[in-house]
Amino acid sequence: MAIHAKTALLAEGWARDVRLTLEGGRIGALSAGAAPRAGDHRAEILLPGMSNLHSHAFQRGFSGLTESRGPGRDSFWTWREVMYRFALGLTPDQMQAIAALACIEMLEAGFTRLGEFHYLHHAPDGRPHADPAEMSARIFAAASDSGIALTHLPVFYAHGGFGPTPPGEGQRRFTHDYDAFARLVEACDRMARPQDRVGLAPHSLRAATMAEIDRLRRDFPGRPFHIHIAEQVKEVEDCLAFCGARPVEYLAANMPLGPSCCLIHATHLTADEVRGIASSGAVVGLCPLTEANLGDGIFPGADFLAAGGVYGIGTDSNVEITVAGELKQLEYSQRLGQRARNVMTPGGSTGAALFGAALRGGAQALGAPAPGIAAGAPADLVALWDPMELDLADDRILDRWIFGRDLKVRDTWAHGVHLVQEGRHRHRARIEAAAARVLRRLA
Repeated sequence: MAIHAKTALLAEGWARDVRLTLEGGRIGALSAGAAPRAGDHRAEILLPGMSNLHSHAFQRGFSGLTESRGPGRDSFWTWREVMYRFALGLTPDQMQAIAALACIEMLEAGFTRLGEFHYLHHAPDGRPHADPAEMSARIFAAASDSGIALTHLPVFYAHGGFGPTPPGEGQRRFTHDYDAFARLVEACDRMARPQDRVGLAPHSLRAATMAEIDRLRRDFPGRPFHIHIAEQVKEVEDCLAFCGARPVEYLAANMPLGPSCCLIHATHLTADEVRGIASSGAVVGLCPLTEANLGDGIFPGADFLAAGGVYGIGTDSNVEITVAGELKQLEYSQRLGQRARNVMTPGGSTGAALFGAALRGGAQALGAPAPGIAAGAPADLVALWDPMELDLADDRILDRWIFGRDLKVRDTWAHGVHLVQEGRHRHRARIEAAAARVLRRLA
């Protein structure tokens, strides 16, 4: 297959009249200033596909259904109880149907790789399935059905809180002992397609002890390593009460952070923690729409950017699934906190700064090849359509996609396969119908 793009964001920058071929899941020949040929797919604006570095796919199933306040103050912790109740009832078939819907929506939004932070492991009664990797297998099946590349992040979850304390009833589907979890990771390795990766994720400092976290790091070296951390003020307070240190401070003092580490949320940081994460090369995984939905707080983005920090974006609870929307919410939260405009850029285009940083940070966090449109690179591509036909040819395209309302995703290729055409995934009708049957039973 060959694509001719009127404008394309290449690894070295914007170019006009770009023609490229797709061969074996990669970009083959590529040339700028080229004329289209008969049979070429014609694209208006061609971009590299984005990595979604943090998702809980099953939570797509109750998107928009937690927006009712009960007595007292509503918070992340009350939302978590609703999530537990939903998670406790899902069958493997139901979870796969919901995950497949989330995956096609990600591709339609411009994500071409999913980082699935997966902790829904066991049967509803808390016992392992006959195949202990059954629920992970359903995530792999959903990714394969949709065509999205997957970095699967099986979650180690052993405790209910600092201390450690025993897990609660609502957490019974999540927990493992160490040896059973190690076998799960090995089973996931056997399920991975060539474009997939398998990392690991101690859920949080609440759910895994430092001894367990360090053992995981040593037993499974060189893999993407993700952990929820410092998302909530209560988590910071509980960690201080437990060990006299803040979560990021405690983690960094007990294990080396580095480029394979991804700290999810990291919302509540001191200036020293900001500088420490940035200097380590670890990625901060930001999920701005979920963080806003849950009332987490505002990440210290301006300070992190000034320190040279690396970040990527994720859809987390999948309350919305949008590349442009996550990036816009990230910038807008900074504007509200700083009472300023164009915060998340060192200068020049804010859209280009956001897109480029998230592109690089997401790929790093998920152990993916370096992103970009270049000969030999993975053929993970997104074509935008501009109904207004403004014919912009530079970073203003990204400003307009992220902060405007006209540009839309028209085509997506993942691993060289043309999955989204005219804005719609080729299997949407079937996958959406299966998910709708599930959601009608669960709503």
